[in-house]
Amino acid sequence: MTPRQILLPALSLVLGACASPPPPPPRPTAPSEITAQLLTRSLGDEGLQRFLRENLGQVPATWDFEALSWAAFYFHPSLEVARAQWAAARAKVQTADARSNPVVSLGPGYNSTREPGVSPWFPSISFDFLLPTSPQRARLQEGARADAEMARLTVFTAAWQVRSELRAALAQVATATQRAAALREQAGAQRELLALLERRLASGFATAAEVSAARLACLRAETALTEAAQQHTLALARTAAALGVPRTALTGVALPGPTAGSALPALTLTDLLRQSLHARADVLTALAKLQSTEAALGGEVAKQQPDFHLGPGYQWDQGANKWNVTLSFEIPLFHRNEGPVAEATARRAEAVAQFTAVQAQAIATIEQAVAAQSGAVTQIEQARRVRAEIAQQNALVQKRLALGAADQVERQTARLELAVADAALAEAESAAALAAGNLEDALQIPFPRLDALAHATPSSKP
Repeated sequence: MTPRQILLPALSLVLGACASPPPPPPRPTAPSEITAQLLTRSLGDEGLQRFLRENLGQVPATWDFEALSWAAFYFHPSLEVARAQWAAARAKVQTADARSNPVVSLGPGYNSTREPGVSPWFPSISFDFLLPTSPQRARLQEGARADAEMARLTVFTAAWQVRSELRAALAQVATATQRAAALREQAGAQRELLALLERRLASGFATAAEVSAARLACLRAETALTEAAQQHTLALARTAAALGVPRTALTGVALPGPTAGSALPALTLTDLLRQSLHARADVLTALAKLQSTEAALGGEVAKQQPDFHLGPGYQWDQGANKWNVTLSFEIPLFHRNEGPVAEATARRAEAVAQFTAVQAQAIATIEQAVAAQSGAVTQIEQARRVRAEIAQQNALVQKRLALGAADQVERQTARLELAVADAALAEAESAAALAAGNLEDALQIPFPRLDALAHATPSSKP
């Protein structure tokens, strides 16, 4: 067998493998195009319509909280970041699943003690094949899959955060709207009362101090009305940010009022805590982190068992075909990987502590949310009771006015009290709805199609 017959096929194999690289990945979108897309986003986007049909089954006729939540899942950049991180983690799983490629070495040899008339050069080729004997690769695969699961759960964590921010922003819009209406009524009543007192002052039936106090109250009502308008504008901007769209995208859109969120199961607090701790994304993420550190520890322990390298080789030495086979492995002479094993053990202990801390924090958050909701229910019941009493008094004043037993000052005062009660009731209702939503966020009992959210990548986006 000639060296040509040996070396040419090997060279053809090596060059053939190197001559066909995979196609390059697509180029990312230009920054100027990304900016243009951000500024032109709207709730009428065709890609959003397809996204809603794929995940909700239809495009809603009106924008309720659930539909707006899925619009936020489509547009919000934190979801895009989480999905991209999950894709990167899945790519690491692919890397962990790949086997090590063999290594080929080509080199000429030189014989300095050759006989006269004989070529001093002789070609050689050798290979290096990894023969794993330890479960190191399996532990690496387990760790990569645990990391991918952590990244997948990050999508859910981002979704709950976006959903919570959207609910709070919508509650602020509704509260600002109701507060502005109540303050508008208060300001009107204060103006009427001020005008009546000024006429009484001119007739000598009121004091300057009474008129001054009414004027100050009127000024405060007008100032509060202006602040409510500013709060409404800021709440709209916050809603747009929670949706991931510019403020102009909400022009002409009827936003829903406060919502109590999805109906929670009729369970005891202990049962809710147990169910929540099996569903909360942060708890599951901490558990996946623990599994990842466990796999990493197993990988470091597996390194204490050396892998073997098989190296067949060939030399052509002036017509002599010389074959050789080498077997190489690491000798644990100076250490047996004790340092990395100790590090991995410490990281696992840290993950256990973090898992415990996350569960403790989740329990505290749920208990605080339950207490807040209970307090909000008590507050709204009290606000309704006070409002009913004031409304009853206002009706009596109206009857007395019709009989001539009351004057316009008393009527405007009763009107002012009723407007204040309406404002307090509106804020209590908004706080109660927000507290119920916060309890849903704390429990993180999955809402419909939550599991499909990680896979609901908006591929139709430009």
